[in-house]
Amino acid sequence: MLYFINFGMPDYKSGIEHAELKRLRLFEQHDYPCKIIIHDWSRDLHATAARAGVDDQHLLSMFDYFQKTVSVPQQRVTVTDIDLGISNPQLVKDGPNHRYLVSRPDGRLLARVNYDEENNEQVTSVELFDGYGNLYRVDIYDSRGFRTLLQWYSPDNKIDNEEWVTPDGQVVMRAFHKFNAQGKLVTTGWWLQDHKQLVHQFATLDQLFAYFLNVVNEKGQNTFILDRSLLADDALIHLDRPAYTVMHLHNSQAGNAQDPLHSVLNDNYEYALVNINKYSAYICATARQTKDVITRFHPTCDMYTIPVGIVPESQLKAPRVPESQRIFGKIIAVARIAREKNLGALIKAVEIAHDRVPEVTLDLYGYPDSANNYGEKHKLTKLIHELNLTDVVTFKGYTSNVEAVEDRAQIFGLTSVMEEFNLSIMEAISHGVVGVTYDVNYGPNDIIQDGQNGYVVDYGDYQALGARLITLFKDPALMQKISDGAYDSARRYSPDNVWQGWKKLIDTAKERLKGVE
Repeated sequence: MLYFINFGMPDYKSGIEHAELKRLRLFEQHDYPCKIIIHDWSRDLHATAARAGVDDQHLLSMFDYFQKTVSVPQQRVTVTDIDLGISNPQLVKDGPNHRYLVSRPDGRLLARVNYDEENNEQVTSVELFDGYGNLYRVDIYDSRGFRTLLQWYSPDNKIDNEEWVTPDGQVVMRAFHKFNAQGKLVTTGWWLQDHKQLVHQFATLDQLFAYFLNVVNEKGQNTFILDRSLLADDALIHLDRPAYTVMHLHNSQAGNAQDPLHSVLNDNYEYALVNINKYSAYICATARQTKDVITRFHPTCDMYTIPVGIVPESQLKAPRVPESQRIFGKIIAVARIAREKNLGALIKAVEIAHDRVPEVTLDLYGYPDSANNYGEKHKLTKLIHELNLTDVVTFKGYTSNVEAVEDRAQIFGLTSVMEEFNLSIMEAISHGVVGVTYDVNYGPNDIIQDGQNGYVVDYGDYQALGARLITLFKDPALMQKISDGAYDSARRYSPDNVWQGWKKLIDTAKERLKGVE
C-alpha cells in the first residue's frame, strides 16, 4: 500500500492538499491502492473529505483507526435522540445561537445541545451542567452522527482532559492538560488502549503518531510519502519494519530560495535534510530543485523529479477561450494572502500598468493568513489605498471554482518570495492565462517559459513586471500568441506524463523492498 501523510483535509486547502487530491485521482485511474493518512483529529474530517471527493476507502485517520470508526454509515442525530438521563426534559429552542436549552423538571439547566442549522439540525456538541450550574463536560459529535470526544472541565472552566471513544462508548484515547510556567494550557501526555487492549502512554501527539505508523506498517513493505515534514520526519526514519520512506519537498529547502546553495535551511525541512540519507527517497517538483538538493547535500537516497500538478485530459481537450472572449485588462493571482506571497510587489506592478492601460484590474483569490491578526491583508489594504487602487484591486476571498475565473482572465501575476511548484500558475496556463512572474525558485521559473507561455522578469523587479503587463495589453496579437503557447505548454503536466514519474518511484520501491524482512 502507498500512503500519503498529511494533517487533515480542510475545506480551505493549501497547495499541498490540492496536490494530494490530484495525485489521488491519478492513482485511482491506474488502479493503484493508496490512502491519505491523517494526523490530526477533526469532527468534520469525513464531511470535508467527501466534499473534496475523497471517500472512506482512501482515508485513514489515526483517531478513526483507534476509535474503530474508519468507515461508519452517516446517520442523523437531533436533540430528541440525545439521552440525558432524565425523563421529560424541557426543551427550549435558541435559534439565533443554533442550540437547544435543556432543563430539568425544576427549571435548572441540564444541557445545551448545539446543532448544525444547515444540516437538518444535526447535533454537533452537547454541553452538560451539574445541579449547581457548573459546566463539567462537553460531548463532541462526529459529523457522521455519533459521539466521538468527551471534554472534561475543571472547576475553573478549563479543559482538564479529553477522551476519545468508540461508537459504543469505550474510552480508547485520552489527552491530559496542565498549565505551563507561562500560564498557558498545554497537552502534557497521551494515553492509548489499542485494539489488543494493551495500554500505552506517550508524551506527545507526534510520539503517538509514530506508534500508529508502526501499526500501519506492522507487516512492512509499504511506501510512505510525507507531504508535511514536521508530522513524521523523525518517525519515518525509525520504523520498526521495512518500508520505502519518501520526503516530498513542497517548498524550498533553503530559507532564501534565491540562494539555495548557501543560505540557512528552511526550518520545516532542516531535520529531514540533515538526515536525508536515512530516507529511501526524496521528491522534488522541478528539475532545478532536484539539482540544487543533490549539489548541496550529496544524497545517496533515490531522487525523483515529479510535478505536483496534473492537468486532466478533459482540460487539455477543452475548447480554448480566445482573448476576445476574456475580460480585457483582467489580472488574477490565486494565493494565500500571506507575507511570503509578496503580493505588494504585484500590486505595485499593476499600478504601473494601470497608469498606461486604465482597464487593468487585479483580483486576488485566496484566504488571508491569520498571522499577526491578519497583518498581511491589513498591510496590502493600506498599500491599495495609498496607491489609489481601491477600484482596481479587489480581494475576492477563497474560491473552489477557480476554473471559471481563469477562463475570463488574461494574465496570472506571481511575485512570491519562494515557491516549490505553484499549482495555481500551472492551472492558469492550462486555461490559456498568460503567466507573468518573478524569476523565483522553484516552479514559476520552470512552468513559465519566457516568451512562450508568459514572461519571467528578474526577481524583485516589479517595474519590469509592470512593463511586461503593458506590452501584452498594448499588443492583442502578442497576447493571443502567448495564450496559445500557454495552452500548448500545459501538455507537460498531462496525467500520462506525471504518471511516468510515479511509476518509476513505485517500481523502484518494489525492487528496494524485494526480499527485505
